[in-house]
Amino acid sequence: MKLNEIRDNDGARKSRMRVGRGIGSGKGKTSGRGQKGQKSRSGVAVKGFEGGQMPLHMRLPKRGFNNPFGKDFAEVNLGMIQKFIDAGKLDAGKLVDHAALKAAGLGRGGKNGVRLLAKGELTTKKVQFSVAGASKGAVAAVEKAGGSVEVTLPTNLEVKAKKAEATAKRLEKKNKK
Repeated sequence: MKLNEIRDNDGARKSRMRVGRGIGSGKGKTSGRGQKGQKSRSGVAVKGFEGGQMPLHMRLPKRGFNNPFGKDFAEVNLGMIQKFIDAGKLDAGKLVDHAALKAAGLGRGGKNGVRLLAKGELTTKKVQFSVAGASKGAVAAVEKAGGSVEVTLPTNLEVKAKKAEATAKRLEKKNKK
């Protein structure tokens, strides 16, 4: 046997059926699609259609709520921060913020920053945090250990005050015209 004599075994490669090529082929005229109707036409994919009956995905009850204005925080517990400080992955002497936590592999995700939670115990002294949010228990635990927490995200009252201020400016501008 030579290289130019090598070929596939019989039946290993089957050529496709050429449809719509005359009555004698067995797949002429309607090309095996039957006659008329939606599925005989091209570009039809009727996924989930149950013949006019109410589809299953519409019969099942709806659950939950997706808040379009909800904030996405990376939630970090004090206990995990202490573990990372003990392991040397996080420097307690520097400011601990979202960037520092991400670099350590702790504050993953969180488009709107980090939220500090009080689960676990912080034994390291004088750790400074700059986070988007923190629970009251977490703030108390950090301050008890001798550290400080700076919350950078504005509270709802501050946001409402800014909106009211902007509305007042807009109305003032409108009244000048």
